[in-house]
Amino acid sequence: LVEVEESGGGSVEAGGSLRLSCVASKSYRTNCMGWFRQTPGKAREAVAAIFTDGGRPYFSDSVKGRFTISRDNAKNTIYLQMDSLKPEDSASYSCAAGQYVAVPELASEYSYWGQGTPVTVTS
Repeated sequence: LVEVEESGGGSVEAGGSLRLSCVASKSYRTNCMGWFRQTPGKAREAVAAIFTDGGRPYFSDSVKGRFTISRDNAKNTIYLQMDSLKPEDSASYSCAAGQYVAVPELASEYSYWGQGTPVTVTS
């Protein structure tokens, strides 16, 4: 079992920045970790993902150029740096980890999920 825990959510004005962190308890059992977001009444959306072997990260079109994802393998941690935030970025952001992820934007590829951390961007 891999436990996943997010931190770093909060409230920020439009144009501001936030950094989310995600720790996986056993990163050696994962090949990919990613971030998804969801708002009430909407489908979960893939935001970004990063492979542990250094493959090209994934970003959704809605966040390209504004968000970056990085990892610290020694700390079993990934980070999502969110810049130029917009009100439409407001959501609950969840971190996910998977052992055999091939398509990083598919939620079904991930086996382990965190509880989510809220992000609110005010205009």
